[in-house]
Amino acid sequence: MCRLLLAFTTFFALVMSAAIPARADETVWSGLVIAQNVQQPEPIPVELTRIERPLKELFGYNQFQVIGQSHKTLKTGQEDWLATSKFFGLHVDARGESEAGYILNLKLYKEKELLLETDAKLSKRSPLIIKGPQVGGGQLLLVLIVR
Repeated sequence: MCRLLLAFTTFFALVMSAAIPARADETVWSGLVIAQNVQQPEPIPVELTRIERPLKELFGYNQFQVIGQSHKTLKTGQEDWLATSKFFGLHVDARGESEAGYILNLKLYKEKELLLETDAKLSKRSPLIIKGPQVGGGQLLLVLIVR
């Protein structure tokens, strides 16, 4: 009886592990980006090339400069990380995963002052772009992309 139970348990475990698809670890690029209009725009940073057109169309700026960034490989969908620049910090707390993407809690700091806290969904198919505060003659953008 004990052997039969052990064989059934082993069989059930094998069937269940085959039913759950293994997923490859995914990397999220998080960036603090200053968008502005200048007379001689620099080429768009390589991290933003695949979203250059929507950035320009949606926000109306001709130059985008990455001032802080982070790459985080997600293994469980429950990780957290920080993208920082000289004055700003973006704390990202991943709170779970679905087939469509990740549920995130985002906190934007200017030095030690909390400017923004929000929950957001990051799609695996499209970037998450949040318009932040005005910075000098430009606009701070928070950009997250699943790669």
